[in-house]
Amino acid sequence: MYMNRVSIIGFLGQDATTHTANNASFTVLSLATKSSYKDKKTGEYNSHTEWHRCIVWGKLADYAKTLKKGAHLAVEGELRSRERTDKKTGRKERVWEVRVSSILRLDRAEKAGQEDVSDVEFNPEEEAA
Repeated sequence: MYMNRVSIIGFLGQDATTHTANNASFTVLSLATKSSYKDKKTGEYNSHTEWHRCIVWGKLADYAKTLKKGAHLAVEGELRSRERTDKKTGRKERVWEVRVSSILRLDRAEKAGQEDVSDVEFNPEEEAA
C-alpha cells in the first residue's frame, strides 16, 4: 500500500492566479507556512517562512480562483514533482507542487453588530450570589 498525502495550513501570499495549458485551466495558490525556534546560544527566536506552490484543477479551481491574499487556508492534496526548463538559464530544474484535492477556509467570520465587551469584568463570586 502507498500513500502520498500532504496537509498544509497557512496563509495565501498573493491572490490566486488562473492559467491555461493544453486546453485545461487550473488555479495556482502560493501558500506560506512559518516555523520558529529559539537559539539556545543567543536566546533569540529565529523564524523561517516556507512557500508551497499548490495547483488546483477542475471545479475546485473555480472556487480557488476567488481566494485573495491573506486568506487562512487548510489545503490537502498529493505531493508531485515535475521537471521544467528555466527560461533565463536554459537549465532543467525539478519543481515540487501540491496537487490539491480539498480546500478549507479557516478565516474567522466577521463579528457584525457585536458590542465590545472587553471592559466588562467577570466575577464568578458575584454571579453565584
